[in-house]
Amino acid sequence: MSDRQPAEGPRTIHLGLGAFFRAHQAFYTHHADQVAGQRTGIHAFTGRKPDAAETLAAQGFSYTLIERGADGDRLELITSIRAASAGADLEAWRSAWRQPDLQLVTLTITEAGYRVTDDDPAALQAGRPGSAMARLLDGLQTRRRADLPPIAVVSCDNLAGNGGVLAGRVADLAARWDTGLADWIAEGVTFPSTMVDRITPATTDADREQATAWIAGQPGGQTVDRMPVVCEPFTEWVIAGAFPAGRPAWDRVGVTFVDDVEPYERRKLWLLNAGHSLLAYVGLALGHTTIDQAMTDPRCTELLEGLWAAAAEVLPFGRAEIDQATADLRERFTNPRIRHNLAQIAGDGSQKLPNRTLGIYRARRAAGLPLDPGTPATLAGWLIHLGTDLVNDQGVGELRDKFDRAGASTPSDQVPIMLDHFGPDLADDHELATAVHDQLKQLQADR
Repeated sequence: MSDRQPAEGPRTIHLGLGAFFRAHQAFYTHHADQVAGQRTGIHAFTGRKPDAAETLAAQGFSYTLIERGADGDRLELITSIRAASAGADLEAWRSAWRQPDLQLVTLTITEAGYRVTDDDPAALQAGRPGSAMARLLDGLQTRRRADLPPIAVVSCDNLAGNGGVLAGRVADLAARWDTGLADWIAEGVTFPSTMVDRITPATTDADREQATAWIAGQPGGQTVDRMPVVCEPFTEWVIAGAFPAGRPAWDRVGVTFVDDVEPYERRKLWLLNAGHSLLAYVGLALGHTTIDQAMTDPRCTELLEGLWAAAAEVLPFGRAEIDQATADLRERFTNPRIRHNLAQIAGDGSQKLPNRTLGIYRARRAAGLPLDPGTPATLAGWLIHLGTDLVNDQGVGELRDKFDRAGASTPSDQVPIMLDHFGPDLADDHELATAVHDQLKQLQADR
């Protein structure tokens, strides 16, 4: 006989009990359950430490969502989390997977969490999974051994093709541990792909005081909130894929279901992310510290509008949808109450620029379109940024070594080396090199 939990347990497991999950997936499930008259609920697990789970449990798992708009805050009590446990609590983890009516598992574990290590098969064999991928396999094995049906496993991390990436990691690890499990996963478990978007700045003591004062006046008896989450009003979730065991009524509360997420990922990458990079590097070079400050400077906004217009020409969306997306971004970027620091956005440019700014550049070149203004401005701003003490980029060491070997000590001298570093197609583009030099001169003159 299978070891089964009562059917009334939470129907979603989530790994990664952080602010973004609580402002996004838990937010959507809360509203979906209200609209559908259900209480599907979530059992949330921390990455490993118990602190967040213990704090949330102490206040009955509810928390305040503070939507921070330009004109004020809107507070809401979120009640979709019905249990919270430490990620290291394997007994709670396996028990959650034995829930007969479990529908899906969601993940917000950052890119690093998708690594499969050589130690994972042995750790699984010993019943002591440590990494996120090993714990996921342990959960799937638990469900298989309990003779329960397969479910959907949904990545909500900012990885291109995140469903395919996750499916590949799971298949690889399962094949190295238990081929029977690998076959069971391949036959029924699904890995939908998603695009997620919502800015969630760090919660402050003032936010906790605000939430506590508000929640004390709400029905339910909760008098303190040590875990509110702050977010912008804008939110988006796009999903492609099947849910063999069902899902909350997300489609009734604004989640978009499509056949292919990739165009939406590209739209976000080339409008929001590339826009952020341009504002970060140009804005920092011009003395700004936050996105909303950069948006008050016409030198930044003129370049941003040019970048968006260039991206629109190589995105597979109609004019109306692009116009709506950029209108939303203008409102988001100018919100003075969401302080998004340029130095934070500027981190890891060596890894981000190839997919963001250079993605637009290469798509336009492939389509025979002229050089866009955003590419040389962003690259020039990035070179200036590399000469400051604000750099947080583990991948930039190789490029700096190239600068040192060539004796290139100024941004102007570094332009051809940088372009060659990012690819021979850039190194051979004399128009791009000239435009980067021109942007460097302009930025340095305006500083």
